[in-house]
Amino acid sequence: MNGLMMQSQLTLTAVMRHALANFPRSEIVSFTAENPHHRYTYADAFGRSAQLANALGKLGARPGDRVGTLAWNDYRHFELYYGTSCSSLVCHTINPRLFPEQIAYIVNHACDRWLFVDPMFIPLLEALAPKLNSVEGFVVLTDRKHMPDSSLPNLICYEELLASQPGQYDWPQLDEDAAAALCYTSGTTGNPKGVLYSHRAMLLHTYGVLMPDVFALKGDEAVLPVVPMFHVNAWSIPYAVPAVGAKLVFPGPRMACGETLSRLIREEGVTIAAGVPTVWLALLKHLRDTDTTLPSLNRVVVGGSACPWSIMEEFEEHHGVYTHHAWGMTEMSPLGTYNPRVPEGLSPEESRARRLKQGRAGFGVEMRIVDEQGNALPHDGAAFGALQVRGPWVCERYYRAAESALTDDGWFDTGDVATIDPEGFLGITDRTKDVIKSGGEWISSIELENCAMALDEVAEAAVIGISHDKWAERPLLVVVPAPGCTPDPRQLLASFDGKVASWWIPDDCVIVDELPHTATGKVSKKDLREQFAEYRWPEQETA
Repeated sequence: MNGLMMQSQLTLTAVMRHALANFPRSEIVSFTAENPHHRYTYADAFGRSAQLANALGKLGARPGDRVGTLAWNDYRHFELYYGTSCSSLVCHTINPRLFPEQIAYIVNHACDRWLFVDPMFIPLLEALAPKLNSVEGFVVLTDRKHMPDSSLPNLICYEELLASQPGQYDWPQLDEDAAAALCYTSGTTGNPKGVLYSHRAMLLHTYGVLMPDVFALKGDEAVLPVVPMFHVNAWSIPYAVPAVGAKLVFPGPRMACGETLSRLIREEGVTIAAGVPTVWLALLKHLRDTDTTLPSLNRVVVGGSACPWSIMEEFEEHHGVYTHHAWGMTEMSPLGTYNPRVPEGLSPEESRARRLKQGRAGFGVEMRIVDEQGNALPHDGAAFGALQVRGPWVCERYYRAAESALTDDGWFDTGDVATIDPEGFLGITDRTKDVIKSGGEWISSIELENCAMALDEVAEAAVIGISHDKWAERPLLVVVPAPGCTPDPRQLLASFDGKVASWWIPDDCVIVDELPHTATGKVSKKDLREQFAEYRWPEQETA
């Protein structure tokens, strides 16, 4: 027997309609290269999304066509999110920080028909244009006054494209399983892989983000997504915020600038901000240097890589800002887990240990850990194994792949090694390819990095496994000093005493000027291992 309820499709169009009906005057504020104080309303934004949908139709767009973007976080990119996906097209956000060869591969693999680009990426595309086989035109996200001179064929001004179109559009009744957006992994091994998100998955993911023990957004808030809109749909913030009618504040190309972030937070009354650890390091440095406070900000969400305790501690002690850990991946839309506020009654040590974990699974995500034979391991906080997930916003297969990405029993292997404690809290100990196996036992590079990053004289730290004659592998600590500091490697290593098992302590420490990073801002362990491919342990050099 079926229930007797209305049948409606779960699509992103519902977010737009809801925001228009209930929050038309809520604001979207953007910092852009041409205007650091752009401000308009949801009604304005969705009217322009309608103009864009009409314009794309005039260009000959057909349902399912991929429309690529190389753009920062601002109001025009927001218009693209809705003007494409809600008109039956696929919004394909491209990470401009990838290698040019990877960008060309991604555009061709996706068969993008048009690219919508910020002016600063024109030189990049001019070099790539001969290799972009499917692209019919390039739309520059600016007005006529700021249009760059370019050799690109079929160059179109975004504002002129919209100007001739009406602000009403007959939004189609979409199937919830229709594709809405496309993102590619960063491609640290092999070519990047595409993850094609359905409307249903993205709307359910938006509900998941809004849950009380996750982002818990409310209509009277102002939200600053510092996570790029080209990185996994900016963690669904461009959908979740309109769903509750809150203010959206976009940092544009200055998302790594501490001064810009500080000004936007103070001037716009930002209450919650989300991004990777590197942007918060830049913001905190600016706040220290200028003796500035952030009265409105009450919480920060950190994802993308493990958050050092030093960030959490400084935000809370000096600014009254609570830092939440989150974890996910492109293949998960990306929300996997979120670490809510710790309950009262925990000791400082217990509180810190819990906050450094990645959090509990959001409702809709199931998690398990398995051993090398695929046997499920206990959630006791001690056993660790390969982390696998499943749920309605988890990738089933990669774009244009013939085979499923799931295990035989229907789970997605994340490539992470983790523990799960009896209360469901996830602790990522490593990537499968980064785990250090010493004397037959595993060592967590992430836990060692967190210990190093807690030291005042350390700006950034990474730990990699180096081949060892006796133990197969041993951990090597690589450190970037904090400004003005000249740390002693021996003292850095001694600081691990009592914090981790003695046999976990790295055997050596190397001081460097900088660490290699991926296009998404994470430390590139692959490049770091290549950099230290010729490294020899001191005792082995003299043997």
